[in-house]
Amino acid sequence: MSLKKRERLERIQGYLQSATRATIGELCELLKASEATIRRDLDELANIGAVHRIRGGALLHNTTNVQPLVIQRELISSEEKRRIGKRAAELITDGETVFIGSGSTVLEVAKNLVRYKNLTVITNSLPVINVLKNVPGIKIVVTGGFLRNSELSLIGHLVEKSLSELRADKVVIGMQGIHALHGLTNDFLPEAMTDRAIANFAPELIVVVDSSKFGKIKSTFVADLDLVSTIVTDGKISPTILSELQAHGLRVIRAE
Repeated sequence: MSLKKRERLERIQGYLQSATRATIGELCELLKASEATIRRDLDELANIGAVHRIRGGALLHNTTNVQPLVIQRELISSEEKRRIGKRAAELITDGETVFIGSGSTVLEVAKNLVRYKNLTVITNSLPVINVLKNVPGIKIVVTGGFLRNSELSLIGHLVEKSLSELRADKVVIGMQGIHALHGLTNDFLPEAMTDRAIANFAPELIVVVDSSKFGKIKSTFVADLDLVSTIVTDGKISPTILSELQAHGLRVIRAE
């Protein structure tokens, strides 16, 4: 699938996440594409069960999100995540501007920032806001966007628009899959363009993941490993995977 086509499909799904229904005319205007192209895209999304085709447009399928809520996932591999969060926070320096993303492992990083005195935190995560909102030494900048309930995160083109107006020194994000050949991947297609904007936002990208995420390939491409500066993980990462990542020139920190 070409990148242009993949981006169209992602933007269609992202639009339907917020609007729940769309006409072909609306999508033609949004994507600057012909009716024939939009009809083919909707048919393809309908074939994989992503949307429901109706006369003149499409509806978002009513689906049950089987992914655990971000707060519930704090209990999974909690000790490893706490260690990763503590170690990753040590990479941040007073006076910096950092983007802190969503997810349970990234939330542990935020919990370790409360001791900082002159920090600006940009985030699209409601739990991160909640953790840092009363910390005197931290200024919080919140992106706009549509609320993704399962992650309590803000996604969509408003996030991308916000980031285009801002600057940061570092980005800290989590990821569902990290593979030596296929790079960073996640499993929620409508969030893909937001993920890419975040990954490209700052000159230094720090990825925090527990070792279960290595070697996995999820459905949506986010970024090549060349974009990553540092990976912070737990001590259970296999020596083979560690060698593969280091061969890419990545700094891998094991929080043991």
